[in-house]
Amino acid sequence: MSEPADLVVVGAGPAGAAAAVTALAGGLRVALVDSGTAVGGQYWRHPPEHARAAIPTEDLHHGLREYRALCAALEEGRAAGRLDLRTAHHVWSAVREDGGFAVHAVDRREAPRETAVVLRAPGLLVATGAHDRQLPFPGWDLPGVLTVGGLQALLKGGGVAAGSRVALGGTGPFLLPVAAGLAARGVEVVAVCEAADPRAWLRHPGALLRNPGKWAEGAGYAAALVRHRVRVRPRTAIVAAEGDDRVTSVRIASLAPDGSPRPGTERRVEVDAVGVGWGFAPQLDLFLPLGCELADSADGNAVVAVDAGQRTTVPGLYAAGEACGVGGAALAAAEGRLAGESVLADSGAAPAPGRRRTARTARTAAVRAAVDRQRAFARAMGLAHPIPPAWSSWLTDDTVVCRCEEVTAGAVRAACADGGAHDHRQVKQLTRAGMGWCQGRMCGPAVHCLVARERAYVPAERLVATPVTLGALADLDEQPPEPADHSEDRQ
Repeated sequence: MSEPADLVVVGAGPAGAAAAVTALAGGLRVALVDSGTAVGGQYWRHPPEHARAAIPTEDLHHGLREYRALCAALEEGRAAGRLDLRTAHHVWSAVREDGGFAVHAVDRREAPRETAVVLRAPGLLVATGAHDRQLPFPGWDLPGVLTVGGLQALLKGGGVAAGSRVALGGTGPFLLPVAAGLAARGVEVVAVCEAADPRAWLRHPGALLRNPGKWAEGAGYAAALVRHRVRVRPRTAIVAAEGDDRVTSVRIASLAPDGSPRPGTERRVEVDAVGVGWGFAPQLDLFLPLGCELADSADGNAVVAVDAGQRTTVPGLYAAGEACGVGGAALAAAEGRLAGESVLADSGAAPAPGRRRTARTARTAAVRAAVDRQRAFARAMGLAHPIPPAWSSWLTDDTVVCRCEEVTAGAVRAACADGGAHDHRQVKQLTRAGMGWCQGRMCGPAVHCLVARERAYVPAERLVATPVTLGALADLDEQPPEPADHSEDRQ
């Protein structure tokens, strides 16, 4: 793409890809940036192109027809010279500049060498998704204890099972596809420990009735688990992991309504790998420095506040996907399409042939209705699968909470009791929890829950969203105003 972009899209998962395709269909020039090596994000993660034939993973995916259609549309945009696809580019900052935005990234296609890149456009759409939300427990820092998302990433990205005898724990529907995927690869899934009470869904019948595809999908996972003799244990949690060099067993216990372990219910189960997940935390790193307003969500996270067209409170900045609230790939893709339509409307782009104004209006209304319906399900999911209020009762004082800086639960409690800390930022100042390599992505939600659970979790603002070398920063002075197009990149 030789001309400057009209829109930069950060994130090429379901939301970002759908937004880019919509903007391209309206005639805009788009730069699509993603840290992965191919389009699809975490949801449509695949093995490397050269290994896909040898590592079949298509049975682990949903919506592959939509994925292929998006990839085909993006390829058409590239062939027409209107799409600049930048894979293996990690965005570390986005700032307002001259009425538009400057997006700073590092090109890591030839790692470990990094090259600084700056992309500029009047419009910016951020669809950076979310990451696993974790709660610490004794032994969670042992080798072999992973996030549930990590287990699935190994399966989808390389056909690799982390162990032969695996226990899963946490809360939320995401446990089911991971358990089914592991079982389909011959893994003995010894238990799926769901902390919530499934009957909580009965308080939200409307969300279920309006989204029949969701419960039909859940029924499919349930049938697969029954077929593989995988037992789902409701109102149960993994409260500890044990082992020396790596995990060898877990302790599971039934939970009281407040999430505390019921006395006398604890039992030990031998495993060689563990996957734990307590929902997801939105990636807000690029939004916070730009001054976006946030809103509370039903799952305890702060999310980006958007209007009915996915516009944030910063002019020219749009958001789609999990940053607006965790709700799954279908919601993310619908929000991406809706955001793309808003970009077209705001830019004054004339409808392309076959996209008359009345047709665009009807299409936008249909997408907005789908977003509203799926958001209702997402709200119900957040309320039905909360973090157990008394989960901290699982922790001993020597349980590590911040693994990067080796800060214990006892140190966090002391910072609150003796140091007067009342939020995770003050705990960070007193204990260094959150100052390590992950910058609080792993421990931030947990520290927040220990200190100020009654408020939504807002991650710390960072001017640098991902680690970047000093050499790449030094290259910024040598960058041309418009970086050359990398049209040789392929999905």
